[in-house]
Amino acid sequence: MTMNPCSDLTETIISCAIEIHRCLGPGLLESAYEECLCYELSMRKIPFERQKHLPMEYKDIKLDCGYKLDIIVDGNVIVELKCVENILPIHEAQLLTYLKLSNIKVGLILNFHVALMKNGVKRMIL
Repeated sequence: MTMNPCSDLTETIISCAIEIHRCLGPGLLESAYEECLCYELSMRKIPFERQKHLPMEYKDIKLDCGYKLDIIVDGNVIVELKCVENILPIHEAQLLTYLKLSNIKVGLILNFHVALMKNGVKRMIL
């Protein structure tokens, strides 16, 4: 039985996050974890884009509202990085909105401000 490619990809991304968290622990800025995650993806030769602008459309006009996606991995997974006490419903709503606006179906919230990284992972599918 073969896995869904996005499922395999999200598992790899989560493994990278766990490795980073194991080495660095919580307490750093989101930008530090972003840099490390991009390094890990590069080492695995997984394509990604970081801080990608996400324009939105309202009625008949395109708006550049300054939304930026933290990381898009292989064009198939949006990764939103957080360093917060808890993943809140507003964080989930943000990711769902990003998924809708980008037409990407799978997203991850990775919250590095946790004792165990597995408790800081939220996978969402549109």
